[in-house]
Amino acid sequence: MLWAEGLLLSFSSVFVLLLLVTRSPQLSSLLSGGLYLLLVLFRFEPVPVSRVQHVLKPRGQVSAIAHRGGAHDAPENTLAAIRLAAQNGAAAVELDLEFTKDGVPILMHDDTVERTTDGSGKLRDLTFDEVRKLNPAANHRLRDQFRGEKVPTLREAVEECLHHNLNIYFDVKGHAAQVMLPHGVAHKGLRFCLKLVNDVLS
Repeated sequence: MLWAEGLLLSFSSVFVLLLLVTRSPQLSSLLSGGLYLLLVLFRFEPVPVSRVQHVLKPRGQVSAIAHRGGAHDAPENTLAAIRLAAQNGAAAVELDLEFTKDGVPILMHDDTVERTTDGSGKLRDLTFDEVRKLNPAANHRLRDQFRGEKVPTLREAVEECLHHNLNIYFDVKGHAAQVMLPHGVAHKGLRFCLKLVNDVLS
């Protein structure tokens, strides 16, 4: 097996080195054999190059992932940010998922609205209708270019990403239990998104 894997020379060198250090053929054999067993037991099958390329270079180039949808160029976690990320050549967007008081999945990084909008309060105390009235561009450096932008729902964000052929990475923070209901059933908003993705791909 060592010969077949091209490791005979390497393990012969290890054995000789151990023999010089320990001056014991038995201990050298035991240590060399133990090292070989560790390598055999804990090695991973090589990943096909095509699969690696799909992840690292999905469009034939090094992939850029727009953090928070591309928060530098547009208000974070907005449809405008997703559009600009696509225009700037991003292969994927990372989006933050939060829930309103009435359980609507929306894009927002914080559990409060002060940092990114013109509102105040915790998301868990605000309904979707209340959040929808807020301006997510209010505190962005380019706020004047994004008047009328709204806090998007999960559905709107997924539709926008599919329209631009973007991969999506969701940060659900402390909402794993809310995203996945008991027995592995996804939140209805996520179920819709999965159905939407399947419909587009089929």
